[in-house]
Amino acid sequence: MAQGIDRFLDESGKIKQMPAKHLVKLMVFEYLAGKFEYEKEYSEQEVNAIISTWHTFGDYFLLRRGLVDNGWLLRLPDGSKYWKNKEKQEMKQADEC
Repeated sequence: MAQGIDRFLDESGKIKQMPAKHLVKLMVFEYLAGKFEYEKEYSEQEVNAIISTWHTFGDYFLLRRGLVDNGWLLRLPDGSKYWKNKEKQEMKQADEC
């Protein structure tokens, strides 16, 4: 499982609740972003379906907004297309060096 957020995941790796602490929330969004592929475009319905597959508390709106607001997913202004932000991962890797 994902280190640092284990207690927020069930035995199958689904997010069972959102943490209260901001830094831990960011780790949850990073974990969830890992369920999306680079260089693939998603419709809003596809994003919602992936998020719904990976959480159990029934609030895909909160999770989708968190992914977008924190830069893990990018989207067109009308919300018709989403894609995983490659630059976000590159920035994270650079910060770890």
